Order: sequence, then structure tokens, then C-alpha cells
Amino acid sequence: MHVHCPRLLLILVLWPLGHVALVGSSQKWTVEHPQTLFAWEGACVWIPCKYKMPAWNSHLDGVLLYHNYDFDNHTKDFKGHVLYNNTKVESPPSEQGRVTFWGNRENNCSLEIHQIRVTDNGKLGLRMISGGDKWMEQLHLNISSKETPFPPYIQMPSEIHASQSLTLTCRLNFACSRYHIYLKWFLEEHEITSITSITSAPDSTQNVYTESELTFQPEWKDHGKTVTCQVRTSTQMLSESRVVLDVKHAPKEVTTVIQNPTPIREGDSVTLACSYNSSNPAVTSYQWSPQGSGNEISPGVLRIQNVAWDSRPISCAACNNHGCSWGAPVSLNVHYAPRAVKVLKVSPSSEIHAGQHVILQCSFSGSHPPEVRIVWRKNGSLVQEGKELSFSSISPEDSGKYNCIVNNSIGETPSKAWDLQVLYAPRRLRVSISPGNSVMEGKKAILSCEGDANPPVSQYVWLDSSDRDLPFFSQKLSLEPLRVQHTGSYRCQGINPLGMGESPPSTLTVYYSPESIGKRAALGLGFCLAVCILAIWGMKLQKKWKQNQSQQGLQENSSGQSFFVRNKKTRRTPLSEGPQSQGCYNLAMDDSVSYAILRFPETDTPRVGDAETSGAQGPSPNKDDTVTYSVLQKRHVSDYENVTPSHPEDDGIHYSELVQFGAGKRPQAKEDVEYVTLKH
Repeated sequence: MHVHCPRLLLILVLWPLGHVALVGSSQKWTVEHPQTLFAWEGACVWIPCKYKMPAWNSHLDGVLLYHNYDFDNHTKDFKGHVLYNNTKVESPPSEQGRVTFWGNRENNCSLEIHQIRVTDNGKLGLRMISGGDKWMEQLHLNISSKETPFPPYIQMPSEIHASQSLTLTCRLNFACSRYHIYLKWFLEEHEITSITSITSAPDSTQNVYTESELTFQPEWKDHGKTVTCQVRTSTQMLSESRVVLDVKHAPKEVTTVIQNPTPIREGDSVTLACSYNSSNPAVTSYQWSPQGSGNEISPGVLRIQNVAWDSRPISCAACNNHGCSWGAPVSLNVHYAPRAVKVLKVSPSSEIHAGQHVILQCSFSGSHPPEVRIVWRKNGSLVQEGKELSFSSISPEDSGKYNCIVNNSIGETPSKAWDLQVLYAPRRLRVSISPGNSVMEGKKAILSCEGDANPPVSQYVWLDSSDRDLPFFSQKLSLEPLRVQHTGSYRCQGINPLGMGESPPSTLTVYYSPESIGKRAALGLGFCLAVCILAIWGMKLQKKWKQNQSQQGLQENSSGQSFFVRNKKTRRTPLSEGPQSQGCYNLAMDDSVSYAILRFPETDTPRVGDAETSGAQGPSPNKDDTVTYSVLQKRHVSDYENVTPSHPEDDGIHYSELVQFGAGKRPQAKEDVEYVTLKH
């Protein structure tokens, strides 16, 4: 610390209360504050401070707060990181950065530092200026390296007695109005609400702390339990301290224990021990009642030789400096395991069928002690506990050998095995095929009907895919030799006195042998060739038939001596594209069906036919036998009058036979004329 005043001899004195005073012949500075302040990162620090200036200084002019400062002998001044610098003190508060000055110009120099950092750890220097006088006051900041405070301190009395009032005090050297904390008490993780909280007075410059007192009456069961004091905010726990309660009490929960590993029987040697749950301090001696019951072979252990069947109950007491506590008496009854254990069927009275309600009961003649535990086992495996074993709807899976076991604290006694038989109709039937589901023709396949029933299946029925009964009634169906026709699904039915069961279908596939595949391939190829030959012949016959039909141009007229030629030309569709000459469509020229009728005259006078003809006719020597040959030529015309066709007419030649009409035989045709040529 340094005070710059060249005219006076200065003496620095460290006062016990944590302040530093400057004593001279005519001046004195007095500053009161806590010597060390505790905080953690993110919290704040409240520094209560009071000062007194020399008498001739009327007020405080300036205040500076240094962090980790040093005195520079060259400049004759202090240097360091300045947290606060106020050269003109006015009415509080005055805030700069993280520091708020709550003091005044007369006697208050309190400060508050916000958002404490770990780097703030170390010494602080409070520089106060009044006129030409300057003063540096040192403080120390102890900042936790974590974001949590130091653990609080718990104060407790030197000795605690059961059922007597106890006060515990929890204190944390921290208090700051801008960072609110509180203390919370727990006893073995259970919160205690009967507490009194005390926080240091704001005007105290001796210490800054938060304190809480806990007052309660501990019981002997609280001995060894942990009391916890936690420092908490409204949202989280920051730190905690724990103490273990040392509660003084007499022995508690004293009991007399029989240490014999086997049941006590008449004439046996019995060993008893006196035990307790808790004692603080430790037990110093034991007592037994009735006196003389036996010999105490070690502290708290009593042995009774040749115990009688009517021995009286025994009790013991444990003692320490705080008194003796007696346990409840224990009876020495002779014990034995359950006897004559057996299984009884309560219902039904007759045979057991699947689906019935069945009750079995475990019976025994006696047990001492009477408290027993009964368990049921099936084929050696545990089933359930209880005197009765009930099946609401028994199933075949419940069949087996059952026995019950009755035990008490002495031992256990099992019953003889009782065979439970459940009768049921055939079920779970299935068809298995050997050697497999796919077999080559000519081989052998064996179908087996498998399932379970009680009593066993007495009759089997086999069915194919068409639900037809097969003439086989044994468990196995043998098919040999196999044929492709055997392919299909097979089912079996099993019948016993209680009913019938049916299996799902199983499919047997019989595939061709290589020899059959070759034969069938050859047969199929021959059939295809025959079909092709018949198709070709049919096409030829059809074509020839169409040609004969087209040559039929002349048909008979049953009413007179005439014949006609039928033209089977199909009408052309007029062209829809390209340039066309205009004209009038001649319906008379439509040659979809044209007829040329030739009539034979009664006389020699020539007669013109309905159709235009060209050619010569020769005289007929005989009227009745006259045969006229004609050549008919159709005139080339288009579908429209006065229009030249764009395509030539079809010049195909159609042949028509001239049929003689009238009496007489038809003469032989001349060799030079055989056909009538029709052109159109």
C-alpha cells in the first residue's frame, strides 16, 4: 500500500478487522471491508465498504478499482488493470463496465462486480482520492475454478442423543443481491422443511455470507444417516456439503435367534443367540430369561442341552452405557416335516377328456410348524404353487406325471407321482410323402398319415383332390407303380372313439420318365405334320371349289327356252384422289350383276336380244334340235357417262356353258367351237 504525501511520515497498519489504516502525526484514513471475498464464474461479488478520511478532507473526489496492481517506483504511482475509474464521485449508483459503485462522498465505498470471471481471481486495489490525498486499499478475490461455488460449511454439536433437539448450521461465504441463492437441507435424500435461513445484514462489513439453521429431533434410526446442505438457485443445485449423524442410543430391536440348522427335536441340543439392530455405543453385556436355562458359551450365545418338549420360551436383553433392551421371547417347539403327502383328484369323477375342468388337490396328514408351502411339479418341472392345481379347460399337452411337494421350515415331503391321462380325438394330422413330394413315374410313393390321439387312431380314411374316398384304410398309403395320373393333393382322416380329425392336403407330383417324354414328343410331332397336310389339302379343295363356282355363268330357266349369263364382277369404288373428269354417274352401267338373256325365236326371223351381241348366226336345220352359239362381248363403259375411265376394265375371261333348251338331244359340240367367250 502506498500513500503519496511528501510532507508527512506515514505508517501502514493492518487492522485485525480486515482494514488498513494510515497513521500520521496529523491525518488518518480508516477503511472497513471483508478481507477475502468468495465467488465463482458467472456470479457477482458484493463488497461492503466504509471509510473515514482525514479531518481536513471534506469529501471523496475520485475512486479507482485495480486488479492485480503493482507500485511503479519510477512513476511513483500504481499500475494494473483498471476495472473502475470515477474521478468525480456523485450520488450512487455509478456503473462502469462490470463494476457498480454504491458508495458516496462521505463514508460509503461499497462496490459490486458483475459477471465474475475466473481471471478475476487475485488481489483488488481500491484507490480513493480526496483533494491532494490518495489512498490504496487492498482486497482479495477467491474465485472458484468451476462454474459452481465452494462447498458450504456445516457446523454441528460434538454429541447427539436420540429424541433430543439438534441444531445444525450451514454457511456459505457469499451474498450478492443480483445473484440469488438459498440453502436447502436433506436427510438421506429426503428434503427437510423445518429450517431457518439467515443472510448477513447488508450493512455488515465484517463478513459476507448466507447461512441456514436446521433444528429437529433425530431418532435412533437416524444414526449413520447423511445430512446434506445444498447451495441452490431457482433452477439448479450449485454445490453441497454432507455430514454423518452420530446418534447415541441404547440397543434397539433386540431378538433371540435359534441357530440350529435343523429342526428342534426332543433331546436335541439347541443354540440361541441374542442379536440387535443398532447400538451406539456398542453392547457391553447380555441377559437371559428365564435364568439358568442354559450356559452362555460366549457373549450373547446360549446353549441348552437335552431340550424338553415342554421347554419354556427364551428371551434375551442387550445392554450398553445408555441402558438394556429386551427382545421378545422365542418358543422352542418340536418341529417335524409334513407327512403322508399324496395327490387327490377332486373332479371329474371319471375319465378325463380334453376340454373338461379338472382339479387336483395336495393332501397331507400334519405339519409342525403348520405354515407350509406347496408346489406342484410335472415330469420334474415346476408348475405352480398352492394346495390345488386347476385346469379350466384341460388339453392333451397337460398329460404327464404330477406330484406335489409340501415343505415347512424343517423340510419337505414329496408325494408319489400321479399319472394324468387326457383323452382326445385325433388332431394335428398331416400327410408325409416318402421319398418326397416329387416322384418319377414308375417308382413307389408311400403316404403316411401322422398325428396324435388318445386313445390311438383306430381307422384311417384317405381322400384325393376330388374328395373321393380311396379304398385304403391303413395308416400308410402305398402307390406303386406311380403314374402321372396319381399327381394331386391327398388328405387323410383319423378316427378314434372320441371323434375324427382331418389333415390339410399334401400335394404329390409325378413327373414323366425320360422314355415317356421321348414317346410323347414323337407322337406330338406326327400329329402336327398330319394337321399341316390336312390344312394344305383343305386350302386346295377350297380354291378349286371357288374356281368351279366362278365358272358357273349360266343357269337354267325353268319357264321357257332361254338362258342367262350372270356376271359376278364386284363394283369398283370410285377414286377419291387425283384429278377426275366430271360426268354423270350412270346407274344403268352399274355392273355389280349383269344378265345377258338369249331367247331362241320360234321362226326364222332374226330377233334382237336384250343385250348387245356381235357375231354370226347360222341357219338351223331343225327347230327343236337347233343349238345357237354366240359370243357375247360387253361394251367398255365407265361408271359415269361421257367420262373416260382412269383405269382399264378388267379383261378377265369368264366361261359359260350354253345349255340347250327345248326338245331333242343335245348334239355333240363341234370341235372348232367349245366355249362361249364373255368379255366385259
